[in-house]
Amino acid sequence: MATRPAWHSLLRGGRLVALVTLLAIVGSAIQVGLFRGNLINAGGWALVGQFFAAALRPELSPDFLALTLQATLVTFAYAISGLALSLVIGFVGGLLSSEVWWLARRPYRRSPTTTLDSPWLIARGALAVPRAIHEAIWGLFLVRILGLDPLVAILALGIPFGAITAKVFSEIIDEIPRDALAALLNSGATPAQAMLYGVLPRALPNLLSYAFYRLECAIRSATVLGVIGAGGLGYQILLSLQSLRYDEMWTLMAALLGLSGLTDWLSARIRQALGAPARLAVDMAADCATAAAARARATPASRALLALLAVAALLVPLSVGYIRPDFGKLFAPRTGMLLADLFDQMIPPDLSLAVVGTLLGLSAQTLAMSVVAIAVAGGFGLGLAYVAARPARRTRSAWLVYSVARFVLLCCRAIPAPVWALLILFVIFPGPLPGALAIAVHNLGILGRLIAEAVENADARPSRALKSAGAPPAQAFLYGLLPITLPQALAYIFYRWEIAMRETVIVGFVGAGGVGRLLTEQLSSFDYAGVLATLIALLVLTVVVDGLSTLARRVFR
Repeated sequence: MATRPAWHSLLRGGRLVALVTLLAIVGSAIQVGLFRGNLINAGGWALVGQFFAAALRPELSPDFLALTLQATLVTFAYAISGLALSLVIGFVGGLLSSEVWWLARRPYRRSPTTTLDSPWLIARGALAVPRAIHEAIWGLFLVRILGLDPLVAILALGIPFGAITAKVFSEIIDEIPRDALAALLNSGATPAQAMLYGVLPRALPNLLSYAFYRLECAIRSATVLGVIGAGGLGYQILLSLQSLRYDEMWTLMAALLGLSGLTDWLSARIRQALGAPARLAVDMAADCATAAAARARATPASRALLALLAVAALLVPLSVGYIRPDFGKLFAPRTGMLLADLFDQMIPPDLSLAVVGTLLGLSAQTLAMSVVAIAVAGGFGLGLAYVAARPARRTRSAWLVYSVARFVLLCCRAIPAPVWALLILFVIFPGPLPGALAIAVHNLGILGRLIAEAVENADARPSRALKSAGAPPAQAFLYGLLPITLPQALAYIFYRWEIAMRETVIVGFVGAGGVGRLLTEQLSSFDYAGVLATLIALLVLTVVVDGLSTLARRVFR
């Protein structure tokens, strides 16, 4: 009897999840209006033509190039400064929210969840709130308290990024084998010593790998903060788009692509030197990570790696010095007064029947936007990923296809979702569908790159063995490569669903539907009691999506 491919058994094992996912995609497509008539704005095609025609004549005057360079440096400085703060929060929060830390302190307990008042649960819950609120929303609130100061961008990036990093760091730490930890504890070492010598060295390659991945995310988020007025490339792109100066916009987008591409390349080189080439190596076996780290330490690249890490550490004070945030505002009496006034206006939240009814409808719409976005991004990203993986055969045509696919993925992920939404709104009438498509295009680039790296790092021996046995390329792919990479690809797709849920807010800021549109109206009318009710709805949505995503990843693992 012929052996069925592994993806067949994978779907059979997750049959219920696959069926529910399919029904959710169809229902969400109906919810966002994909099948309704009169979607296309025929008059917008002229603007699209003007936009792409401007690519042939970008603005290259010396004054505008100087402005572009200054905006690029500001965006990069925001990203570095915010990332530095997020890593501090992430490391401390990751330790406090990891099971291993509390088991080391109380080894007589089998699990830190034996009581509901466990400090582990408190740490996890405390990190869930800032993680659920998008950095753009943090920025809008912080501007209200701190004014237009670079400190707003640092905190708006550092707080939510720190909570996200803490979650991933805790998962990395918890997946490390605990034999060395137990041995050190049994020999009389303190919990801190046991963690320092028994867990952290084995987790370090993956921790550093994820930290450099967050740098790429920080560049994109710093651009988004510019869209809401924080300055930098995002702000200049928005001004050029609103004034229909497409020649300037192409120059700015070229700078953004260059910055993102350079960061992407440097991050990949550092991760390879660490021996942990996967960007999201949470599911990597810990002993493999330890072996990879040992190989990395034994190679001549270690000196170059140490030099790069030293440069990265030096960039933090240089970036902070360039944007000159006023840290004194954090401790100013006026800041405390404004914060207290804001809380007075927000509490209690507006939970009237009219507001709750509106939130329920928009929450369903927002959830549908995230499902459609991740379905489109996952489908096209999965298809492009195998083309964008480094080719085994070094032929000219193979490398040409590879380079084009990589460039397409870079363009998709480098341009923020709000900018994609504004472009899509040229030809599609306002509503949830343009927002879903904008999030899909942006996440397509991210997912395609993540899955392509998983393909490059996959074991090639099964495919080579099948080809050597005379199997055609299609069968070698179906039976050799796909079974190895599909589970990881599905895990990435469900992981990005959580991020897509958060991004529905920022596309709503530019009129692309969902709860974000309501939040924009509430903020502009200073309805902070309504804002708090909307944030509670977003928190509930994020927790639900996070739980469903985690469950799905476990089924398909």
